[in-house]
Amino acid sequence: MTAAPTAGPQAGAPLPPEESDGLAGGALGLTSVLFCIVTGAAPLAAMLFNVPVATLGGGYASPAAFAVATVALTIFSVGYIAMCRRVTSAGGFYTFVTRGLGRVLGLGSGLLIALCYMVFTAAVTGTMGYFASTTVASLTGLELPAWVYMIVGLALMTAFALFHIELTAKVLGVALVAEVVVLVVLAVGVFASGGAEGFSLAPLNPLAIFDNPAAVQVFGAGASGIALFAAFWSWVGFEMAPNYAEETRDPHKIARTATYGSVIGLGVLYVIISYVYVTGWGLTGAVEAVQAQYAGEIASAFYPLTDRYVGAWATVLMEILIVTGSFACAMAFYNTSARYLFALGREGVLPTALARTSHRHSPVVASMTVTALVGLYCLAFVLYDPSNEGALLKLGTWSPLLGVLGILGVQALVSIAIIRYFLTTARDGFRWWSTLVAPVLGFAAMAGACVLLIVNRYDLAGAADAAFIVLLPWVVLAVFVAGLVLGLVLRSRYPDRYTRIGQFEVPETEPTGAAA
Repeated sequence: MTAAPTAGPQAGAPLPPEESDGLAGGALGLTSVLFCIVTGAAPLAAMLFNVPVATLGGGYASPAAFAVATVALTIFSVGYIAMCRRVTSAGGFYTFVTRGLGRVLGLGSGLLIALCYMVFTAAVTGTMGYFASTTVASLTGLELPAWVYMIVGLALMTAFALFHIELTAKVLGVALVAEVVVLVVLAVGVFASGGAEGFSLAPLNPLAIFDNPAAVQVFGAGASGIALFAAFWSWVGFEMAPNYAEETRDPHKIARTATYGSVIGLGVLYVIISYVYVTGWGLTGAVEAVQAQYAGEIASAFYPLTDRYVGAWATVLMEILIVTGSFACAMAFYNTSARYLFALGREGVLPTALARTSHRHSPVVASMTVTALVGLYCLAFVLYDPSNEGALLKLGTWSPLLGVLGILGVQALVSIAIIRYFLTTARDGFRWWSTLVAPVLGFAAMAGACVLLIVNRYDLAGAADAAFIVLLPWVVLAVFVAGLVLGLVLRSRYPDRYTRIGQFEVPETEPTGAAA
């Protein structure tokens, strides 16, 4: 494929073909793309972290919160997939917003989403460091600080980025399958025994999310906003399919199947496993177990369930897989961050060196840039709190709030962009449900989730006076505005570079699987 429009090597122009050979066309099939996407959502980590958070707000109704989020994100995906069929580029959200709402808003979205994915990479790296430290110490007695494992993890991500994307997909696939297997084993154990109190439909009632009696009894008040936000949080990364479009064999078909497959597949898994959690503990016990976890009495509210319904070996396996799963999740975010920087560099918005690729067609310069920025971000948190708990409770908990808020905000913009794109540029593809009603509902869901995050961010972070939490919404807004300002500057001073913003697309005339 041609990596950029033919242009001279003037400052700010895309790199000519001899300098940027593009990404590895035809390298990924449907299964590989699914591995890249679903591993980014980190199903094991999502369950171990977000089910307790959802239970904190919604009590035993946490499965209902995941069901509501599944429906909302499936509706959002309808318009998103319609856009994927028309636009094929590694720019993802950045390209979509540009095509629908213009280059200025598109650039603001591009900078914000690239930052969010790098923040997620750092956050999950911190989480991985914490669990690697505690797991190795419990199994071998070797005690090393979390930041040592963070360095090792980031180094491995960087090394994988230098190789063909297919190798990365295989590594992610192995980690994903192992995570799902251990969750399924737990589900079989709980369902076979009947749980603590038998089976009940109460956890699946959406109305029980609000003012849940079990949550009120233990925590004092049920915050439905926390329950719903924790559910939405669990899908971060499902939208990655367009970012790999240039490296897939049939980008339009694969994007559709991979997006629906990840949203609905993860939704079914999350509802089942959260129901398994509640059933395993009982309606009241599920909330009390979260209270014990937050009090430090148990490492995870899931571990006693595997001990009871499966065996201690399953708990040990889960402790190991949370480390490998977190690493795989961080690597998925790392790859997506690099592709956003690659897209911005290729179009001359950021330094064009970011568009250089290796002989294996990997975005090597963009990847090294992600390594440097993520390393500096992690270093700042380590200096702020070098303890293992700091890696989990600060780097691993505060940072996702920043990333999720930015991503949800951009998703809301994407919904509006889809509507305008099909009302103007692609009138022939306009459909009342897929390109109007579904995006409107998707926008409402994303905007509502943003409000829930902002309102409940102090409870979610467990820190009411930390400057990071207080300023969190303003940081997201500032990065977005910085992108808008850059877009306006390019429009007035560098019109050639401005016209290229968000415009690259894989040529339809290329044979499937052809390399650049």
